[in-house]
Amino acid sequence: MVCNRCIMVVQNELDKLALHVKNIGLGEVALEKEPGAREKERLKEALESLGFELIDDKKSRIIEKIKNVIIDLVHRRDNDTKTNLSTLLSRELHHDYNYLSNLFSEVEGTTIEKYVIAQKIERVKELLVYDELSLSEIALRLNYSSVAYLSNQFKKVTGLTPSHFRQIKEDKRKPLDKV
Repeated sequence: MVCNRCIMVVQNELDKLALHVKNIGLGEVALEKEPGAREKERLKEALESLGFELIDDKKSRIIEKIKNVIIDLVHRRDNDTKTNLSTLLSRELHHDYNYLSNLFSEVEGTTIEKYVIAQKIERVKELLVYDELSLSEIALRLNYSSVAYLSNQFKKVTGLTPSHFRQIKEDKRKPLDKV
């Protein structure tokens, strides 16, 4: 789950299945009691029909938590933290960063750093399309050291300069769960 609407949809499905929620957040649901095999299968089918998946193993849950921390940081808090990412992830997930980094690379086939860059570029695209901030303001908001660095990274990922992207205003954004 990557947004509040996702949480609402999942909550609705859980209610339909009479599964009582103790806590629900991005990428996580804690139920009041463990569902039986039949309930779990019905839940899995309901979620898959909506484009979600039921993640029930420890490694996958950790990966989802890593992604949710990064998405929250880039898309909701606009990188407003001055703590570096490795410290933030270690603190939030209660694991050594090297373990998290190796696990993420093993499961996802990419590094945490590349995932962060992909998320940041999607956020830059969004802000460019809104056309409310200058490139300097976007760079500052997303903790880029300079506009030149943002522009170089943007061009490397998209093949376009930010100003060219803004000019054509094509919606080149991907859904967050597809990045």
